[in-house]
Amino acid sequence: MDSIAPNWLWAFFVVSVLAALFIDFVVLKKQGSHEVSVKEALNWSIVWVALSFAFNGLFWWALYQDHGAAVANTRSMEFLTGYLIEKSLAVDNIFVFLMIFTYFGVPPAFQKRVLMIGIIGAIVLRTVMILVGSWLISEFHWLLYLFGAFLVITGIKMWRASGEEPDLERNPALRLLRRLVPVSQGFDGEKFTTVQQGRRLATPLLLVVLLVGVIDVIFAVDSIPAIFAITTDPFIVLTSNVFAILGLRAMYFLLAAMATRFHLLSYGLAVILTFIGTKMLLIDVVKIPVLASLAVVIGILAVTMVWSVKTAPALPREHG
Repeated sequence: MDSIAPNWLWAFFVVSVLAALFIDFVVLKKQGSHEVSVKEALNWSIVWVALSFAFNGLFWWALYQDHGAAVANTRSMEFLTGYLIEKSLAVDNIFVFLMIFTYFGVPPAFQKRVLMIGIIGAIVLRTVMILVGSWLISEFHWLLYLFGAFLVITGIKMWRASGEEPDLERNPALRLLRRLVPVSQGFDGEKFTTVQQGRRLATPLLLVVLLVGVIDVIFAVDSIPAIFAITTDPFIVLTSNVFAILGLRAMYFLLAAMATRFHLLSYGLAVILTFIGTKMLLIDVVKIPVLASLAVVIGILAVTMVWSVKTAPALPREHG
């Protein structure tokens, strides 16, 4: 589970993440219960992406000092590829969150708190999964083939399910949560529990938080093996994952406003997962350069997004 990153960069990463979360919490508190505008979401999305690229620049500089330009270029490219893969897969995650919020009728002002809790949970969960996964792969190389096969199957399933509206009523996680947790009929502000007729009940907001957590576990199982096809360095896997997650709240409100414009994106994500899974299966036979992988991922995303925009249903015109 050795990493090429120096110890000081590990420490800097941890401090950076804690600082970013603190700033996000302060911003969230100052925002109060107001709805996040598209402009505000776009500005924050740009900030998070810029921070990710800045960190990758620092990573490149640290490796350049210790190992030279060739190693620095390769490793920083691995970070960028992993970041783009995780960011693109997070988009599919966001569409599921949007469906959950719509199903439960969660007011936009309450969605911010749910997303913030989800981000913290995702960071903790993925950190554990990545560190354990890195150790397992270092000890049992054959697990890469298992991950590869899993990604190919997941990609095929995602392609088949694309365009279909998921049925939350039949979702086993939601049905189990409803059996285990007595839920009130309506929201009580941003509270997770409320008292009705002398009985302590969970509000629908708590159910949403729990369901978002379950969904994130499912997506983590899909997305984390994908980056192991790019690199097995735990530092690169972890940092690219976490930086992709940090901007999730801002990206949610940005994409929620234009969800119909990218209605075909799941097809592109299915192709990406299948490509990465195939690359993992062939890892000991064909070495696909990191730059080629990056080009394929960017190409698939670009084609799918252009295709989505060109075939998107017309937005209703505003009257008045």
